[in-house]
Amino acid sequence: METIYGFSAKSISGEEVPLSKFEGKVLLIVNTASKCGFTPQYAGLEKLYEKYGTRGFEVLAFPCNQFGGQEPGDAEEIRNFCSLNYNVTFPMFAKVAVNGSDAHPLFDFLKRQRRGLLGSKAIKWNFTKFLIGRSGEVIGRYPPVAKPQKLQSKIEALL
Repeated sequence: METIYGFSAKSISGEEVPLSKFEGKVLLIVNTASKCGFTPQYAGLEKLYEKYGTRGFEVLAFPCNQFGGQEPGDAEEIRNFCSLNYNVTFPMFAKVAVNGSDAHPLFDFLKRQRRGLLGSKAIKWNFTKFLIGRSGEVIGRYPPVAKPQKLQSKIEALL
């Protein structure tokens, strides 16, 4: 079975991070943006992280500028925005593409594992969420309108 642990990604500060670092944890992987109607979901993501982080849960945020140019800033601007406005303490990664020929391989994998509405593969907007089980398997895919707190019972079941 293929899992997310074979992938790596650059952190928002530029270091290469093997996702095997998160092996054995429940993960919520989210493509994010700072200037989106769903941006306030950062607060809900942080609350989930604060509530379940000590039990082996991580939120992994991947800023993306592919939807309406809603993440135009550089790494420092993104990090500052998230820290100052939402007190984000969960891991953030460097800006990535989630669709197209430049898509990060992790997101190609996630989209192959769990398709969206009506079987679509492409991510439609910012704040699409992928829930990953402790063994690295993709458990679910949730649209941007799915608020983080609505995933609590699914996260608790995996913890």
